[in-house]
Amino acid sequence: MADHPLANPSGNGAPVTELTADDKTGGSFRFTPRGVPVITGVNRVGLLALYMKEVRRFLKVQTQTIWAPAFTTLLFLVIFTVALGRQGREVLGVPFASFVAPGLIVMAMMQNAFANSSFSLLSGKMQGTIIDLLMPPLSPGELMVGILAAAITRAIAVGFTVALAMALWPGVSLAPAHPWAIIWFGLMGSLMLATVGLATSIWAEKFDHNAAVTNFIIAPLSLLSGTFYVIDNLDPAFQWVSRLNPFFYVISGFRYGFLGASDIGSEAAVVFAAAGLLALNAGLAAAVFAMLRSGWKLKN
Repeated sequence: MADHPLANPSGNGAPVTELTADDKTGGSFRFTPRGVPVITGVNRVGLLALYMKEVRRFLKVQTQTIWAPAFTTLLFLVIFTVALGRQGREVLGVPFASFVAPGLIVMAMMQNAFANSSFSLLSGKMQGTIIDLLMPPLSPGELMVGILAAAITRAIAVGFTVALAMALWPGVSLAPAHPWAIIWFGLMGSLMLATVGLATSIWAEKFDHNAAVTNFIIAPLSLLSGTFYVIDNLDPAFQWVSRLNPFFYVISGFRYGFLGASDIGSEAAVVFAAAGLLALNAGLAAAVFAMLRSGWKLKN
């Protein structure tokens, strides 16, 4: 090595600002001065590595993370179709099975996005491996993007699997009427629950905390979101409560993409709901980014 890292070879005691070393070809290369970051901008390699780690984690147990949710959701379709869809019952001008199928698809997507992101940091805290996520040269934003992207990937995989299973069920039609609504509301719903799941993963200290959020917040909001009914059948007071539930707009907007009709209202109301979900997700993402940057419950 040409220079010693602690002292100048000239002996004058001046601090070294740059190090050089000989390589195998006889030339030399320079080390980055101390305090100067080696990685500038977005750490694309690290971000991709984190994303692939999270994706491979749920693919390794895909029977539990993809196929089991699809089977459970298909059971919901079978049960409610048999119980409520007999004698040619129609809702929003379509058979009951075609009405309920889109809501079940996006509900499964949201729940699995939450399950994936809520496990990421919590498992590290419980197993003592959280340092593996905090030590790599990833910024809080890169850490958040990697985990959320993997959660959305799982949601999309579950959505396609559920849609394929339901398309084979008699009486279900999944012909798209407005593809933009299917894509937008599917992504916005998955992103919303993935962000909430990441916030839960930061806050939770044990798996019971995660289960409490799932059972007492996510499940009720999902089941009371208009998946199995139109809110026009409810009392006006309960209609008002339903319109405060963001899950309602995700499910109704996603259904609008298939049926061309929803209980949100006119097409302008659907577009307004789409913009509202974008604003909500932006607010949630900003809050989670602040939590990650502060290191709350992660660096203690």
